[in-house]
Amino acid sequence: MQGRKKVIKNGVFLLAVFLLTIYGVFRGEDLGQMMEAIRRADIRWLLPGVVFVICFIGGESVIIWYMMRSFSIFVRKRICFLFSSVGFFFSCITPSASGGQPMQLYYMKKEKIPLPISAVVLMIVTITYKLVLVAVGLGILLFGKSFQDHYLGGILPVYYLGLALNVLCVGFMSVLVFCPKLTEHILVMGERWLEKVHLLKRLRTRRKKLRDAMEIYRETADYLKQHKRVLAVVILLTFMQRFALFAVTWMVYQSFGLSGTGMTDVVLLQAVIAVSVDMLPLPGGMGISEALFLRIFAPVFGALVLPGMVLARGLGYYSELLISAAFTAAAQIYYTVWPEKLR
Repeated sequence: MQGRKKVIKNGVFLLAVFLLTIYGVFRGEDLGQMMEAIRRADIRWLLPGVVFVICFIGGESVIIWYMMRSFSIFVRKRICFLFSSVGFFFSCITPSASGGQPMQLYYMKKEKIPLPISAVVLMIVTITYKLVLVAVGLGILLFGKSFQDHYLGGILPVYYLGLALNVLCVGFMSVLVFCPKLTEHILVMGERWLEKVHLLKRLRTRRKKLRDAMEIYRETADYLKQHKRVLAVVILLTFMQRFALFAVTWMVYQSFGLSGTGMTDVVLLQAVIAVSVDMLPLPGGMGISEALFLRIFAPVFGALVLPGMVLARGLGYYSELLISAAFTAAAQIYYTVWPEKLR
């Protein structure tokens, strides 16, 4: 019952944000002219953009498959693609992408993958996923002064905020992984203080859950120490995965027959949007992503910035949502309807 209420609540929130985004983006715009520009876009460039989105989803499945093998757990690639799709679908529809991993753990359990292993794998996926954003963000900050001045002048505060939140997140997760005893001590002391001032009730189950969570971080640290080569490969795959999605905007740019801006700048601008919105409590960065696109891509797309935004977001977010939703439905059918002996 509680799970159903949470799904309904997230659905209502997603719909409300979507409607507000539609209203904010298209208010006062000539929709007929925008649709005409979209119709003129060359589909020969847009179709590879869809392929890039599939590669983005599939990239995580390859990472999961590869890491599972390092634990001597041999899961079929198509099953890992279902895990990946489930994660992206629930990340797309929940604030701060908070719903993806719990659902992935749920479906991994159906494959009889031990919870400690699946939790460690997903923890490393999360760390490397955000580490790529931090690396790109810091690279632009430290070595891209002319890039910032040319494109980011109006959105630097948002960019700095997004980058700072990602750095804090990666830093915090790294402390959890590499200093689990210190972290557990701090959390236990904090819990005792909250109980002392009567902000929390004394619950033994909470302490047990805390210890269980910290055990996952210890196992993650042990894994990283013992599998440094695996970690290096995962980081490389994650860079390729994330840049496949960023490159979708370049395909949209080419579909309009535009020129004058290089591929590197277009891809990095899309990365800037990802850095800026990744940690914000909005499903898929909806609303703020569109606003940032219209602002920073204005000198790139010119008069076609609105149709460019519609196609880039349509491919980069909404097609990802639809594709992952289809495979999430397939996963649900596979694990609830399909006989276990035929899997």
